[in-house]
Amino acid sequence: MGYIILAIIFFVAVGLALYFVGVYNGLILLSRNIDKAWANIDVLLKQRYDEIPKLVKVCEGYMKYEAETLSKITAARTACMNAKSVGETAAAEGMLTQSLKTLFAVSENYPDLKANNNFSQLQGRVSYLESQLADRREFYNDSVNTYNIRINQIPDVIVARNMLNYKERDLFKVGEEERKDVDIKFDFPK
Repeated sequence: MGYIILAIIFFVAVGLALYFVGVYNGLILLSRNIDKAWANIDVLLKQRYDEIPKLVKVCEGYMKYEAETLSKITAARTACMNAKSVGETAAAEGMLTQSLKTLFAVSENYPDLKANNNFSQLQGRVSYLESQLADRREFYNDSVNTYNIRINQIPDVIVARNMLNYKERDLFKVGEEERKDVDIKFDFPK
């Protein structure tokens, strides 16, 4: 009878150990997937940051009266590159996206610029990267949401909080500025 009780205790202990190993491995996988998703966003951001100076350079020759728009893009790009957290990056990205939208809208006033092959290619490239970034941000937010749910559910919370000291991660949120309509003013001769 004593052997049966010892065997039951042994199998329960092994079962609990295997269960906690499974929980631990699942949480590690989620955490690494978030890091990977953020790194994938960084890859596209780097590509976009590399394209923006080329776009500004092409526009400078045509948009002599739009210096403010071009300097906003440059300042927003710098802010993006200096951002340290998800929140800072989201705010800076919002500024950059708004500035690019304004640039593309204002470019309508410059038929020679619109006809420029380099501008068209760069505009298409930046627009493509924006679309890819939106997809990657959505994937990042899905990963973060899954992770945040898991680390707050019982019994995973025991492993996540006590053993791994995991805390909730921030979602990539757009700022108030990016939710507003772009203010575009055309100065047509009267």
